[in-house]
Amino acid sequence: MSQVIRGAREMVAGMTPDLKPGAYVFCAAGDRDWAGLAPLAMFREADGVSLILEREAAQAAGFPVEAPMALITLNVYSALDGVGLTAAVATALAEAGIACNMVAALNHDHVFVPAGRADDAVEILRQLQAAATAP
Repeated sequence: MSQVIRGAREMVAGMTPDLKPGAYVFCAAGDRDWAGLAPLAMFREADGVSLILEREAAQAAGFPVEAPMALITLNVYSALDGVGLTAAVATALAEAGIACNMVAALNHDHVFVPAGRADDAVEILRQLQAAATAP
């Protein structure tokens, strides 16, 4: 693993956004047995389990798939206690009218955006990164 980065400017400068193939949906598991679905992520909330599934798997399991999201991984080793990366990314995308859902994992942050705006989002994040690397 590379060095973990904590500073906002350094995290943004190193984020190197990478658009992953495919589309994903956020689903409420409800009473379904979801163990065999291999979710990309799950979160147990007070009102139930939320899943992030590949669109095809969700559709095959009977989940609604009307809001497909694209996945952009930020390839910087951002510290869990680092401050500013999420705010910078969310602000830049919001200014362009692009919704985003951030998921922080141990090594990287992941940005889910509406599938139809994925290319726009990647370009905005690359511009944000370039601005953070400028002297």
